[in-house]
Amino acid sequence: ISIMKINKQLDTGPVCNKYEIEIKDQDNAEVISKKLSIIASEKILDEIDKIIEGKANFIEQDHSKATYANKIKKSEGKINWNISADKILGLINGLSPTPGAWFINKGERYKILKAELGNLNGEPGIVLTENLEIGCKEKSIKILEIQREGKKVQKSGEFLLGSRITKGSNLSNV
Repeated sequence: ISIMKINKQLDTGPVCNKYEIEIKDQDNAEVISKKLSIIASEKILDEIDKIIEGKANFIEQDHSKATYANKIKKSEGKINWNISADKILGLINGLSPTPGAWFINKGERYKILKAELGNLNGEPGIVLTENLEIGCKEKSIKILEIQREGKKVQKSGEFLLGSRITKGSNLSNV
């Protein structure tokens, strides 16, 4: 979280303070947003007091290090099983809960909301175990929460009770 003066352009004003959080491997965008909101609500009053008291020290930003993030499109969430499990997990965590990381199986879209790294190696896109562990280019991921299009979010165990996705299924098929 950065406390800054507002300028005409987006995020270009001088900064008086910034606060960082620890991001854990299992943290997704929603969890990180909540953590940042808590810190912002705790720190904003202190920073306003410093500004009013004239104790805030604003420092200009190095604009050569600035980047612009475009709006995320739903299509960017499509999972490519031919990349490493680490990168796929990053995609899942970064896009959860919306727009979400997803794949198509037999004409239906499935969104993965939570996953973890697995230890298996196998063909990318192939379901390697009865517990929804999917092969990637390097290693595998275990799906923990999944949502079939138009349905509610389910833990993988609940999902598997009525699912046609089983060990050996190829999730690379469009």
